[in-house]
Amino acid sequence: MSDELTVTRATALCPDVREIVLARPDGDVLPSFAPGSHIGLHCGPGLRNAYSLTGHGLDPRHYAVSVRLDPAGRGGSRWVHGLRPGDRVRVDPPRSAFAPVADARHHLLVAGGIGVTPLLAHVRAALTWGRSFRLHYAHRPGHGAHADELRALCGDRLEVAHSAAALWAALGPALRRQPLGTHLYVCGPAALNDAVTAAAAEAGWPDQRVHTEAFAAAPVAAGSSFTVRLARSGHEFEVGAEQTMLDALLARGAAVPNLCRQGVCGECRLGVRSGRAEHRDTVLTADERGTAVLPCVSRATGRLELEL
Repeated sequence: MSDELTVTRATALCPDVREIVLARPDGDVLPSFAPGSHIGLHCGPGLRNAYSLTGHGLDPRHYAVSVRLDPAGRGGSRWVHGLRPGDRVRVDPPRSAFAPVADARHHLLVAGGIGVTPLLAHVRAALTWGRSFRLHYAHRPGHGAHADELRALCGDRLEVAHSAAALWAALGPALRRQPLGTHLYVCGPAALNDAVTAAAAEAGWPDQRVHTEAFAAAPVAAGSSFTVRLARSGHEFEVGAEQTMLDALLARGAAVPNLCRQGVCGECRLGVRSGRAEHRDTVLTADERGTAVLPCVSRATGRLELEL
C-alpha cells in the first residue's frame, strides 16, 4: 500500500545524480527495510520507478534515494530531479531481492556507477553488525555518488577504480583468494554484472554465493512472435516480435503489477503453467525459472501458458 511522503532534502551529489530524502509529514517512523531494498516512486501519471534505499533500515525516520538522470529514459528520473523540499510523493513500501546473507563469513561488494546505492546500505548494515566486508567501487572521475561518505565509512576496506583496467587489477585477484563462506554482491550495468559473475564462475565460486542486481537492464531485444494463453480465462493472443509480453498483457486488460519494466525489480512476476520462457531478467533463480517469468523483458518459444 502506497504512502504519501514529503521531500525534506534534495541535494546534487555529482553532475547527474541527485539525492532525495523523504519523510512522513508528522515525522513518524517509517517501515523498516533490509539492506538492498528499493521503494517505488510514483513519478507522475501512470509511471512508477524503483530506486534503492541508501540509508539504515532499522526504524528509519526517512527514506533516501540517489537517482541518476537518464535523458533517454521514460521521464521518471527527470521528474525526480525536479523535486524540491516540501513536495509530496506517493511511495510504495520497501521490497528487497538483494539482501546480504547474515551468516556469510565475508561480504565482497562490487558497484558500478549508480549501482553503488544498494551497496551503501549493505555497508551501513555490515558496520552495525560487525560483518567483514570489502567494497570495490568503479565510477567515472567526478561522478562517484557517495564516494566521500564511503571513504569515511569504509576506510581501507574501499577500493575505488576509475577504469575497467583498474577495477580488474584489484578485483581479479580478490575473486581468486576469498575464504570459504564469502558471498559476492554485484550491482551495476548488465555488462559489468555479467563480466563479474563470469569471472567468479571461472574462479570456482558456487552460484548460491553470487548475488546480482542491475540498476538498468540491457535494452529489450526483439524476437520472434509467440502465443500466450491465460489459464484462468482460456484467452489466447499473440505477442508481436517488437512487443513485450507485459505490454501485450496490459493491452488486453490483464491486471499485472509492474514497476521497473527492465527485469530488475521482480514486480511483474507471473507463474507459468506450461511452455518454455526465454528469460532475460536479473531476478529469478535457476530453480524459479521453470515455474515463473518476468513478462516485462522475457519472451517465449511457441506457446506459453500463464497462471493469470
